[in-house]
Amino acid sequence: MSERPVVTRFAPSPTGSLHIGGARTALFNWLYARGRGGKFLLRIEDTDRARSTPEATAAILHGLEWLGLDYDGEAVSQFECADRHAEVAHAMLASGHAYKCFSTQEEIAAFREQAKAAGTSTLFQSPWRDADPSTHPDAPFVIRVKAPREGETVIDDRVQGRVTFRNSTLDDMICLRSDGTPTYMLAVVVDDHDMGVTHIIRGDDHLANAARQTMVYNAMGWDVPVWAHIPLIHGADGKKLSKRHGALGVGEYQAMGYSAAGMRNYLARLGWSHGDDEFFTDEQAISWFNLEGIGKSPARFDFKKLENLSGQHIAKTENAALLHEIASYLDAKEEQPLTADQMTALSRALYCVKERAKTFGELIDKAHFVLGSRPFIPDEKAQKSLDNVSHSILFELTPQLQNATWSRDDLEAAVTHTAEQHDLTLGKLAAPLRAVLTGRAVSPSVFDIMLVIGREETLARLQDAISAKAH
Repeated sequence: MSERPVVTRFAPSPTGSLHIGGARTALFNWLYARGRGGKFLLRIEDTDRARSTPEATAAILHGLEWLGLDYDGEAVSQFECADRHAEVAHAMLASGHAYKCFSTQEEIAAFREQAKAAGTSTLFQSPWRDADPSTHPDAPFVIRVKAPREGETVIDDRVQGRVTFRNSTLDDMICLRSDGTPTYMLAVVVDDHDMGVTHIIRGDDHLANAARQTMVYNAMGWDVPVWAHIPLIHGADGKKLSKRHGALGVGEYQAMGYSAAGMRNYLARLGWSHGDDEFFTDEQAISWFNLEGIGKSPARFDFKKLENLSGQHIAKTENAALLHEIASYLDAKEEQPLTADQMTALSRALYCVKERAKTFGELIDKAHFVLGSRPFIPDEKAQKSLDNVSHSILFELTPQLQNATWSRDDLEAAVTHTAEQHDLTLGKLAAPLRAVLTGRAVSPSVFDIMLVIGREETLARLQDAISAKAH
């Protein structure tokens, strides 16, 4: 088993958007496979036809694409493999590992009521387990797996450790319904076997399923995969993550402006650790990730940590990639895309705005001085730095800027010289200059702003302020 190439899978149900917990499961599977030269596969578990929708499938695919979790080959539809699932059920029937059960729903309900009244186990014991099915040749039936009645089923889990289930607690689960459709519990095992999955990394809410699914593996004589059941994600209050904790779907986090690289980094750290490392690249995560680093306790989602890592990744990302992700962010928010001129201007400004932005929304806001258009009307805070004296000083500064070579040193020299003439610190003059250049009290360095927008635009904005004051 250990010599086989690693194959992991992510198997979401298309009944809603890609939940953040599902995204982390996909990430763990992706990291484990990519770090070992293996394959990461995608299966859409769409057997619940009443709840599965094409829109949910599209949302899952989009979420994986945004997160950068590429999968190998084509996505597999579980529903389309129904004939194969039925084939396996009949194979178990033929080998004696399964049987036809003709019990009706009413009979099963009556059994459970009697057991409840008697204080005995309500686990259904079918009278057809060892009976002759030929006595009911035309009656509808389900196919049940023969669960072992004695002993224990042991799951050696790479995260949870050795977990033991008493076989007396395992029922003869249905694997094929009376209408010939397979159950989820059978379909999962058949698909994982046929896809060559070697490691099943999933939420620990499936841990009990592992014991029941092992029955199918054993009945078919198939290798049982390596199990790794990871704890669920909780909110800051210690309760299972739900809508009350904020955004849940991956698409919502994209629309909130988080960096995809930052989200990958944060989700990797959500329940897994590599020493004290908090910030790391994809390459490092792929190299470091292992099942031993996953904790047994539920991880708590922390928006502040996510913001911090998102900001660090934004600052480290190459400008071309940032521009692409900003465009995707605006599309996710269904906002007006930036024009070609705005994208060009933003590209020039990225070096001085991306260092302090935790989200793309913040980055765009900090870059307003190149994305907006004249005149830049100072807001209330910026207006406080503009009085008659500061306007007069800006009027004196304008011709010096007209004659500057437009290098950073020359611009600093011109502004510093004007400030010194009025016995002001550089900061005291920078405040009104910032106000007229950006309309804000807070912005990147005024020298960065002037270098980004250029001589002509800088002088035009100064002239707007001088003209407004004259009127």
